[in-house]
Amino acid sequence: MRMEPGEQSSGMAPDRGLISATPRPRQEPGTGTQEGAPGPGAVRARRFLLCLYLVGFLDLFGVSMVVPLLSVHVKSLGASPTVAGIVGSSYGILQLFSSTLVGCWSDVVGRRSSLLVCILCSALGYLMLAASTNVFLFTLARVPAGIFKHTLSISRALLADLVTEEERPVVLGQFNTASSMGFILGPVVGGYLAELDGGFYLTAFVCSSVFLLNAGLVWLFPWSEVKLSGPEDDLPRGRNQALWGKTDSATQRAASAQGTPVSKGPARLPWAEVLATLRGLRSLVLSALWVVFVVRLLMAVAVMLHYSNFVLALEERFGMGPRAAGYLTSCSSALGVLAGFALGPLLRLYGHQSYRLLLHSSVLTSTLLLLFASARGLDVAVACSVLLSFSTAIGRTCITDLQLTMGGVRAGGSLLGMGQSVTAVGRVLAPILSGVAQEVSPCGPPGLGAALGFVAVVIMSRNRPHSGGQEGDELKSE
Repeated sequence: MRMEPGEQSSGMAPDRGLISATPRPRQEPGTGTQEGAPGPGAVRARRFLLCLYLVGFLDLFGVSMVVPLLSVHVKSLGASPTVAGIVGSSYGILQLFSSTLVGCWSDVVGRRSSLLVCILCSALGYLMLAASTNVFLFTLARVPAGIFKHTLSISRALLADLVTEEERPVVLGQFNTASSMGFILGPVVGGYLAELDGGFYLTAFVCSSVFLLNAGLVWLFPWSEVKLSGPEDDLPRGRNQALWGKTDSATQRAASAQGTPVSKGPARLPWAEVLATLRGLRSLVLSALWVVFVVRLLMAVAVMLHYSNFVLALEERFGMGPRAAGYLTSCSSALGVLAGFALGPLLRLYGHQSYRLLLHSSVLTSTLLLLFASARGLDVAVACSVLLSFSTAIGRTCITDLQLTMGGVRAGGSLLGMGQSVTAVGRVLAPILSGVAQEVSPCGPPGLGAALGFVAVVIMSRNRPHSGGQEGDELKSE
């Protein structure tokens, strides 16, 4: 994105320090450093990205230790199936309403502080879970995590702030790969701990400790060594604290010393800025981003329908036991991890056109769902399941990149938070639709998912959106 004639750079970036208004030399891919710059700068920038990858790994590693045990534990506390279902859905409902607010809040107060608050509050929630000896305490413990468990969204927004638009899909794919590795290893460790005396409480305590470790890692990040690689007009404007902790007054003095213009409008409270950004975001979504969010909802529901009765369908249709189904799931997850490494070559093949790659991955996903629903043999079902994890991993990364490309990285936290809210709606709808479809046939859920996927493909084909980055960038200057 380039600045329009006559537009001035504000010179300010929350959580990013001072940005010079002069043009920048060409950047080294994925590092945010100038080509030909000294090696140590590139090493420090790469180290920062690797630290963020580790944050994503630890986040899903800790969560995946506990999540498989939640339904068993709440039933052991004496909850009926209905109460257990209501308690389980409370997390998704909280995520539905908190995702956009927390993401917008991270745009206003900065990535560092919002990331730390979210991690620490999540750690508190899992610590309360480790002390939940009745259903009430169990439900109460899910509230902090339901509201503040947005570590991955804020981390993705931070990654988008740090790299060029061309590099962003590859970096997001690598981040998703690191996170998926944690999701693969977490259940193994959690299953081992659960077999010990007081296994669930021990597992929840270890999960809380992992989040505290993650908070310490974020606190120790080399924030002052970050070198940004995006164009000046891609960076948010505001009067918030700089990335490495400068106060507003110190930042303004430094900006004045460099001759950088600084906004002198009256300061607003953070929540007033959040509400102002949300009002602007609403018009952006209705005008430019509605296609992306509708496609995200349809594809999310389609894939969730497939996995909602995956083990049951394999058992009823092909006689595959739970253990074999678990091995198949692990194999599929491993291939999904590899998708992060294949994303770079694929994007080069597509000329860095994320929308086109998303369209083709959605066609592949819908076709695989249809083949799985109509499969007569186990070999076809297994092949479809394994390839499905690859296509969905590619699609998730592309749709995240499209949200940031069309909406602008200045409101990256808000856009990614809204995307998580859309996914939360899918989590509410998928179990209901799955139950209705299973009444018809065991093939019903993946068949319905294929139909929804093809609807998303038709919408994308008929409504190719134009970039709305400039409009999204204006949100932070309102």
